[in-house]
Amino acid sequence: QVHLVESGGGLVHPGASLELSCRVSGRAISTENMGWFRQAPGKEREFVAAITWSAGSQSFADSVKGRFNIARDDAKNTVSLHMNMLKPADTAVYYCALDQKSAILPSMNSHDYDYWGQGTQVSVSS
Repeated sequence: QVHLVESGGGLVHPGASLELSCRVSGRAISTENMGWFRQAPGKEREFVAAITWSAGSQSFADSVKGRFNIARDDAKNTVSLHMNMLKPADTAVYYCALDQKSAILPSMNSHDYDYWGQGTQVSVSS
């Protein structure tokens, strides 16, 4: 059974940085595309970032470009989201997701992802 567990969320001030981590068990991620999504209160889940299985291609939402980075460590079966210059608008529950189709380009569509974590809360406030 595949499990994804996110960690690293918390409460920070605007301008701060956070690193989220997603540990996957039950499946090697070396041939899987991985993504991060987020959902703020009262809003729909939205795409944040994704990376292909080869790490050859990454995608970012316009709202986080230049501030967030995504990385993977296949040896540890983890994927991370490095968030810099955080804003109050980044406040949300962040979810890690696994896309087992191994497409050439990472998907920004949540429906393409097959497994999800339980989420970790990120709050940005002064």
